[in-house]
Amino acid sequence: MRYAILMFVVILFSTQVGRSQSPSDFFAKADSFFKTYVKDGRVDYRAIKENPAQLNTLVEISKGISVTKDNAAEYKAFWINGYNLLVIKSIVENYPVKSPLEVSGFFDEAKCNIGGKDITLNDIENKLLRKNFPSEPRFHFVLVCAGLGCPPIIDEAYMPKTLDAQLEAQTKLALNNPNFIKINKNKVQISQIFEWYNEDFTKNGQTLVDFINTYRINKLPENTETSFYTYDWTLNEIE
Repeated sequence: MRYAILMFVVILFSTQVGRSQSPSDFFAKADSFFKTYVKDGRVDYRAIKENPAQLNTLVEISKGISVTKDNAAEYKAFWINGYNLLVIKSIVENYPVKSPLEVSGFFDEAKCNIGGKDITLNDIENKLLRKNFPSEPRFHFVLVCAGLGCPPIIDEAYMPKTLDAQLEAQTKLALNNPNFIKINKNKVQISQIFEWYNEDFTKNGQTLVDFINTYRINKLPENTETSFYTYDWTLNEIE
């Protein structure tokens, strides 16, 4: 009888530990994962498919993470990493594919349990990040949708203590990249990200060019006319 009670207590304790996970443990393991499988802005989906243990462990840990907006840096860092991990998870589950658009409901239907929520990628982006932090347009340069048209994914996790510097660095990297801001004499083509989320970049009377110039080394003329080039949904995989 005593043995049965002891085993019950052990199992109960183990279950509770599994449900409540440390955010710091998640960030450390996410950092290791990205360092292992990301290189030069591309993801080694094939290698993850062949050995998914690290990804599966991360997803399992993420189920028990609890973050709140009171700690904004931790909250944002967790959900940015969570978004990028769920993108990778969905691609790996359907691999081989040539584009995330080949996966039905990739952004708005497929759900995964993370942070105690059954949630889609669009929910993370629009309800948890953009809605709660409407003055943070830099999200668009760190949420990576698995297409080459996205700004490149980085080979590290976003961390609460360094989040602002990481957001700043990735935004500057994208907006100074000639493949992202395409300049041909007096003509400038910019990503459809600026078309789809125009309101995020044009608050308080700011134009798209104003926003872009905030981060560019070589500024665009104020009267620059911009157009949008077609988004490249080709999978961002290591070839």
